[in-house]
Amino acid sequence: MKIPPLSWTPVDGTSTWPTPDTLVLTSAAGVDWTNDALGGEQQHAAGCLGFDAPEQFTLSARVAVDLPRTTFDAGALAIWVDPDHWAKLCFEFSPAGEAMVVSVVTNGFSDDCNSTLVTAGHVYLRVSRIGAGWAFHSSPDGERWAFVRLFRLDTSAPATVGFLAQAPMGESAVARFDEIVYSLDIASDLRDGS
Repeated sequence: MKIPPLSWTPVDGTSTWPTPDTLVLTSAAGVDWTNDALGGEQQHAAGCLGFDAPEQFTLSARVAVDLPRTTFDAGALAIWVDPDHWAKLCFEFSPAGEAMVVSVVTNGFSDDCNSTLVTAGHVYLRVSRIGAGWAFHSSPDGERWAFVRLFRLDTSAPATVGFLAQAPMGESAVARFDEIVYSLDIASDLRDGS
């Protein structure tokens, strides 16, 4: 199934489609989404290119970020409702110089969780919605999926879901999304690798 028409939220960004099946996002310098759990200043300067999220769906993509990378550079699948309710599943570069899967869920403040280390130049990311619940998964091959987290956003307002690039400490990050799959079906068991 083709993804619905895309638009930017909460700010505009830069995107190209070098092929009909490859989306490239180029972040501005210093942009991120964060609601610091320690009470620091919020930041929502990265743009998400997304669509209105239906009540049940799955969106997945293979995600790569061009080298060289600076700390926290990432390509992500993201969910946006408002500045206090959002989430993202990132292919991120850690302060230790390692690429990894990182998830952030925000209900007022951000709950940030590091997940799988990634040794390849890409990773598959997946976001699913089941009514009020959301699920994040990652995969090395797009076939067998590792459960990252299951959560709710503390709001019933409509959500946008889509693609994001961030470079909170760098001049830019170029994130590439391909093998994009959008479906109204979801996995039968969110924890079994399907």
